[in-house]
Amino acid sequence: MKKTNSRREKAGQLLSVLLPIFVSQAAIFATGFFDTVMAGHISREDLAGVAVAANLLMPFFCLAIGIISGLTPVLSQLYGAGKKERIRRIVQQGFYWSLGLAAVFLLLGYIAVPLLLPRLALAPRVEAIACRYLAALSLGIAPFFLSLVLRNLMDSHGATRLTMLITLAIVPINIALNYVFMFGPFGLPAFGGAGAGMGSAVAFGLDFVLYTLTVTHTVPFGRYRVFSDLPPLDGREWKKQLGVGLPIGSTMFCEASIFGVVGLLMAAYGTTIMAAHQAAMNFASVAYVVPLSISLALTIFVGYETGARRPADARQYTRLAWGLSLIAAGTLAAVAARSAGDIAAFYTSDPAVKERLIVFLGYAVVMQLADGVNAPLQGALRGYKDVRAAFYLAMLSYWGIGLPAGWALARFTGLGPYGYWAGLIAGLLIGALGLRLRLRVVERRHDLPGT
Repeated sequence: MKKTNSRREKAGQLLSVLLPIFVSQAAIFATGFFDTVMAGHISREDLAGVAVAANLLMPFFCLAIGIISGLTPVLSQLYGAGKKERIRRIVQQGFYWSLGLAAVFLLLGYIAVPLLLPRLALAPRVEAIACRYLAALSLGIAPFFLSLVLRNLMDSHGATRLTMLITLAIVPINIALNYVFMFGPFGLPAFGGAGAGMGSAVAFGLDFVLYTLTVTHTVPFGRYRVFSDLPPLDGREWKKQLGVGLPIGSTMFCEASIFGVVGLLMAAYGTTIMAAHQAAMNFASVAYVVPLSISLALTIFVGYETGARRPADARQYTRLAWGLSLIAAGTLAAVAARSAGDIAAFYTSDPAVKERLIVFLGYAVVMQLADGVNAPLQGALRGYKDVRAAFYLAMLSYWGIGLPAGWALARFTGLGPYGYWAGLIAGLLIGALGLRLRLRVVERRHDLPGT
């Protein structure tokens, strides 16, 4: 990244960082998509086992990824300020606490999964597949968390093309390994749905190898020598870094867990509603890749400009990214609204499910617009390292407003299951208003001399 002198230069640099992030996020989504498709072609039990394991894992996975992603604004600000020695130290301490986080993650998993799975009243084979999937995947958690530390280092410097290339190299390997372990071609043993966890664990290890080679052999990362002369543990540095990362991870946990809870509540409305809801949520998650990518890119630029003490430039990037997000969200919403029938037909051939899905997609379109407003504001605040307010607003908008309002609308109005979506949308919009007000306060604070 470099200093820019005009809005046009900023737009060009923003797109150069944003597009690789978008490609990476889309590629990562593809892995889960192919896992689902392949498991479905083995048996219903394998599909259900993989789905249950993924639903249990995802909120906590998002928590851990969010905590480690707190390194991005910290390193971006240091990069903008030219404090290279501090970058090296923070990355090295990041290695230590990310391994500690992996140990906690694994310990909780090994304790909680055997206790939780029997309470879900699953078919014995489904429960066994889910358990084996999670056990296999756990072997790749430590290298994956270390890879995230290195990825945040690279992203914080705007080197998102490098991280995109690594992702594009790993995702096909991951899909291929999952196929091999799941189906057992060429006389190899077939492990069914659990094989997806095995393939992902191996891919996580290869991911760490690629990130390590890239960081040690490319400019400017090689000069940091992050693997040389490792310092002792520094509790004060851990506290500073986790002070940024924990609120981000907690915010992501709130977002991921709320949709899981709503999915469980849909069970009261029968199989048709559940199927239509899950398909609509899948569509919404695909559409969310766009505002999410814009949010991630904006965190990098706001952090970089804040570190360089150029608050006006940080504000310009925020306005550009926010405008781009609204245009993208509006365009996607318009296309989805006009093609709801075709989208529903892609997901199902069941007439009853399709009819319900078209209605759910209408709510998904509105949710896409709300996400287009919300996500860039979160990204900007993370760039300023102002993360606690976003966490409190996420708690309020999802759990304090969205879920209670959704429950009330579903129970006491004619909306029925659609009421949960209406409640979540209302919570998102209120949260976005709070984020916008908070961002205005933070921007004014950084305009003051000496900040």
